[in-house]
Amino acid sequence: MSAFQELQQRLSGQPRTWLITGVAGFIGSNLLEWLLKLDQRVVGLDNFATGNRRNLAEVQSLVLPEQWERFRFIDGDIRKLDDCHLAMHWSDGHAVDHVLHQAALGSVPRSIADPIATNEANVTGFLNMLVAARDAKVKSFTYAASSSTYGDHPGLPKVEDKIGKPLSPYAVTKYVNELYAETFARVYGFSTIGLRYFNVFGPRQDPNGAYAAVIPKWTASLLRDEPVYINGDGETSRDFCFIANAVQANLLAATTTSAEAVNQVYNVAVGDRTSLNDLFTLIRDGLAASNDALRQAKPVYREFREGDVRHSLADIGKASSLLGYQPSHRLGDGIREALDWYVVNAS
Repeated sequence: MSAFQELQQRLSGQPRTWLITGVAGFIGSNLLEWLLKLDQRVVGLDNFATGNRRNLAEVQSLVLPEQWERFRFIDGDIRKLDDCHLAMHWSDGHAVDHVLHQAALGSVPRSIADPIATNEANVTGFLNMLVAARDAKVKSFTYAASSSTYGDHPGLPKVEDKIGKPLSPYAVTKYVNELYAETFARVYGFSTIGLRYFNVFGPRQDPNGAYAAVIPKWTASLLRDEPVYINGDGETSRDFCFIANAVQANLLAATTTSAEAVNQVYNVAVGDRTSLNDLFTLIRDGLAASNDALRQAKPVYREFREGDVRHSLADIGKASSLLGYQPSHRLGDGIREALDWYVVNAS
């Protein structure tokens, strides 16, 4: 039985109520799509700082009308404790069972440019959500942690209990999330699970803006016949993780019944390492299948980016053994699905 089949079995005939923060964002909207298709009730909280109403409209177009009716949206801000408390109820008769906390200000460069805004969203906002969820006595609290927590630790693959010094304000905020979660378990008996994402990509990831992730940004640049910039020599490597894998990890974590599995952090990745040079080739050749002129495209190299980790590779053994996590998509599979979406939705 696949991990998703197990999830369907867990949730079949037992609609639960979920809260997704950052629901209009890339990961949040994908979680919303999956949960509605599984006939769950969902509260979504977003202030559209980085999320987009188009993502919600697309989800609505992909689910049945009766499934969409199970979604309640709140235009609110995790930096406001009252908004966090409000979001803990789908309706008077349905309190939230599971929290999937995805809202944050991502991006290392953004955090270097504006560490105060990053701290307000990622630390104050996270603490507000912990307090509201604790007060509401939710059954599970799963939050987006980050591989940036490994910082300058040189070891590969990255193992959850070995981290280094943070290399950016963003990394500091995500590590503080883990410390707060651990403290809430000790002080209040409130259990959480953190998921250290490794370069998640896929449909609905915004290719525009200064802080866009590399895969959508490069894809959009190639489709627009614009230069593709690689920071450094292109041998920087990452463990790229397709969105379906991240969705799976969230739902497995939120619904686990194992006492051993909670109050832990887990790597969410594939366990493969790909250089930026190889990634460029994979994207270019994938797009060239329908536009042969792109086969001649070459990247433009520039200086290394401040705060970047040189290499990243995850050990996913812990998530596999304690959560039953089984990545459904390797990089090539995910790139094909992502490129199909970007070609259709290119603007």
